Amino acid sequence: MSIASIVFLLAFVAAAWWFTWNVKRIRRNILLGREEDRTDRPSERWALMTKVALGQSKMVVKPIAGMLHIVVYAGFVIINIEVLEIVIDGIFGTHRVLSFMGGFYNFLIGSFEILAVLTWLGCAIFLARRFVLRIKRFWMREMTAWPRTDAALILAFEILLMSAFLLMNAADHTLQGMGVEHYVMAGSFPASAYIAQLFHFSDLAPATLIGIERFSWWFHIIGILGFLNYLPYSKHFHILLAFPNVWYSKLAPKTEMSDMPRVTAEVKSMLDPSIPPPTPPVEPTNGMPPEHFGAKDVFDLTWKALMDAYTCTECGRCTSVCPANITGKLLSPRKVMMDTRDRLEEVGKVIDAKGKWEDDGKSLFSRITEEELWACTTCNACTQACPVNIDPVEIILDMRRFLVMEESKARPALNAMFTTIENNGAAWAFGPDQRMKWTE
Repeated sequence: MSIASIVFLLAFVAAAWWFTWNVKRIRRNILLGREEDRTDRPSERWALMTKVALGQSKMVVKPIAGMLHIVVYAGFVIINIEVLEIVIDGIFGTHRVLSFMGGFYNFLIGSFEILAVLTWLGCAIFLARRFVLRIKRFWMREMTAWPRTDAALILAFEILLMSAFLLMNAADHTLQGMGVEHYVMAGSFPASAYIAQLFHFSDLAPATLIGIERFSWWFHIIGILGFLNYLPYSKHFHILLAFPNVWYSKLAPKTEMSDMPRVTAEVKSMLDPSIPPPTPPVEPTNGMPPEHFGAKDVFDLTWKALMDAYTCTECGRCTSVCPANITGKLLSPRKVMMDTRDRLEEVGKVIDAKGKWEDDGKSLFSRITEEELWACTTCNACTQACPVNIDPVEIILDMRRFLVMEESKARPALNAMFTTIENNGAAWAFGPDQRMKWTE
């Protein structure tokens, strides 16, 4: 095995190990949430995942952005099928090891090249939309320096990877034509052949071309391994989480609020003495906080809500249709998801540092204000608009429940309604004996 093969193998193993460690860390963080069964009606879930995640049906609601996203996504995923060949070549020192497939191989390489060009153009247009046209939803208050930088880094990274791929093929194509040893005649190069001609590669010495091809090859594969390990620290982790997140979508009507099992059991027991009261909650171990009514911190949310937070693409479609945000209120559903993810990462770092959870004196309310929560009209426009079926309203309602049930911090109008319900059994300020007077 050559030195280059050993270096490649070490880099590949290190990247795979680091990525696996990060995935395990994120999985641990997600499972800090409450249990919830989202495995019912599996056939509907598979159909929904195929339509929304694979078919990207919600993306094309905005046709230009939707079609560009499909091109970039398909290009990046399909082109990276070639990584299989690169890995084999890197380990065994071969070159275009899959070229034995003949005409089908030529078709694949030609298709990859066309997709690479389209992906390059798509990323360039996305950059222009963000930083030249400055579309409003990409510059709202929650889109601070890091979210904007993250988006720019990913798009620039993809442009560089596609450029390296095309440059590698351009040099390879020229070397094949020169009959240089090791460069087998294989592949179809509709884009890189033009690049080779544009930059007069045929006038370069074989040694120079080999240097260009090898540099581009290493840049492309190391870039992919680096990109893979950047994903867990970026909003672009949705590339991997979008499919399971859509599969575990809420299938009940969006406006249907979930019950709190302990409260429901308590009420049933009060109404029917034959039903035993619920058992007291088990005291948590390993330093975990006790169970709350509603959500004070990430531990009180369901694991699906926490998966939603990690899946958020920060595209801002939810916020752009939110009536509260449109009318100038502080609420931004995107910010709720970003704040939840940031708080979950904060909790995870405490657990990593101390080996268990120790109260750091913070909570979700350290990031999300009461004013934001009460601005929500629960219209669910945000959940309808989300391309990957994220549900910010679930988090908002659980945090409201905590305010009302544990902190007694309902808004004055709600307190008045609660009082009339307690006194009159209805939300209106008149007794049960007067309920039908409106008919008169």
